[in-house]
Amino acid sequence: MEFDWTHSPPESDGLQQKDIAEAFEDPFNLRLLPDSNSSRESRYYMLGRSVSGAPIFCVFWTDGKKYRVIFARRMTADEETFYERKNNELTA
Repeated sequence: MEFDWTHSPPESDGLQQKDIAEAFEDPFNLRLLPDSNSSRESRYYMLGRSVSGAPIFCVFWTDGKKYRVIFARRMTADEETFYERKNNELTA
């Protein structure tokens, strides 16, 4: 997996590029495509955890080879609950 960090968002919530990249490698991450998207580029949502356990929400674009992170932050409590619930459903 290759990342294009050229136009990466500023580091916020104490997240670094390393944390975001690790969340993409999370075997339990959830990748979602919004129902409707009027932009010319498809943007996806990802919920995952870094190796240190930081819960990360990310908006990104991909062409299948490269990933470009548009926005990243820590998950909200509701997003963490959704992440845990979906993973419990998949592993049960």
